[in-house]
Amino acid sequence: MGVLRGEVGDLDLATVRAFVAVADEGQFSAAAALLGISQQAVSKRVARLEKQFGLELFDRVPTGAVPTAAAARFLPHARSLLAVADEAVATVLRRPRPLRVAVLGERATEMRAMQYYLGCHPDRDTEIVLTNPFVTARDALVAGRVDAAFARAHGGPRALPPRIAATPFLLDPLHLLVGKDHPLAGHAAVPLAELAGATVWVPGTSVESEWADYYRELSGYSGVVIDSRRRAELFPDIPAERGPAPVEILIEHIAGSDSLATFSAEGFESPWHPNIRRVPVVDPMPAYPHALLWDTGAPHSGIADLVAYFRDNYNRDIAHDCWIPDSDRALFLS
Repeated sequence: MGVLRGEVGDLDLATVRAFVAVADEGQFSAAAALLGISQQAVSKRVARLEKQFGLELFDRVPTGAVPTAAAARFLPHARSLLAVADEAVATVLRRPRPLRVAVLGERATEMRAMQYYLGCHPDRDTEIVLTNPFVTARDALVAGRVDAAFARAHGGPRALPPRIAATPFLLDPLHLLVGKDHPLAGHAAVPLAELAGATVWVPGTSVESEWADYYRELSGYSGVVIDSRRRAELFPDIPAERGPAPVEILIEHIAGSDSLATFSAEGFESPWHPNIRRVPVVDPMPAYPHALLWDTGAPHSGIADLVAYFRDNYNRDIAHDCWIPDSDRALFLS
């Protein structure tokens, strides 16, 4: 049985694999079915890991298991540990490992793009790695945990090292999400200039990141006031250390307000709500510049096909109608 040493002692790969399975499946029973072991065995392995950390990793709820804040921080590292272990076995057995590609969450635009890509190319041995605001897709790539990542190529608390290459993937237009009683709810579109001085609530920008920098630059260009506050009074049951509140709860508050508004990219799969209205922003249309990044130092054999596909399918035709930060223009408009 594999183990890895750390400050809390030896990490048992079997317990880590059980933890990841529960986090992915959301239920101990489903994780057991995936791993081919009993539900009791999964529970014991997760309990052993929780005891080792001295922390709860899951909140047990009627629908299954929800990762705690500690689990969310550990999850990308747990995936990396398993990937390294699997790669080591594959190397010994001379089996090629999958191409690992990082995306920022299941609702992200790039997640659906990758699902479409793999649907068109079912023969490609590719693994999608989910990241989060604390350990982003860029972080995973720079650390060598993945071979490629979808992210903005500029901004963020840490500049990308020179070995990281980038190609345009998608310009994702921003829309305003408002409730049905908001003054803009009946508009077919709203010019960006008319939003000068208006406050738009984007709690995800509270995390220092390339997307937080994007919204700061948009604010400087347009005069839109970006409110990054978590607004704890709206989320009394969610501990502040868990970061931004779940998007489902954010949408619920937007839907019930006549003054709150938030930005959502066109390709982001926001939760459906009967009282949410989506208003495109135009003249110019602000768009988030998604790039595909990869490490040129030791590229995976499958990276060339992935890069070629997304470079060739980049929606360049809308670029001249979009606003993007100056630092991104060379990559997306050249």
